[in-house]
Amino acid sequence: MTSPLPGRHTPLRPAWLCRVDAHPWPCGPAKLALLSEYAHHRAELLALLATMKDEAEQHLTSLDGGRPTDLTRRFLAWPPPPAAPSPQ
Repeated sequence: MTSPLPGRHTPLRPAWLCRVDAHPWPCGPAKLALLSEYAHHRAELLALLATMKDEAEQHLTSLDGGRPTDLTRRFLAWPPPPAAPSPQ
């Protein structure tokens, strides 16, 4: 892994929109880049996403006048489950 966030589709903080396409981050291209970068490091990907989710929730709650924001689905529901081990 070379960078925690591969590619150009990175979040623009504190709005948490993609710098390239202005979609909510992680956008589709960011998800693909993350899956590629962390293909063999699923635990690290989930840890990174959980950390970024917490940061995004703080930022967006602040921007929304203190109304809590839950981004669990946006950040943590999209990575596929771990692959089943191949039969031997």
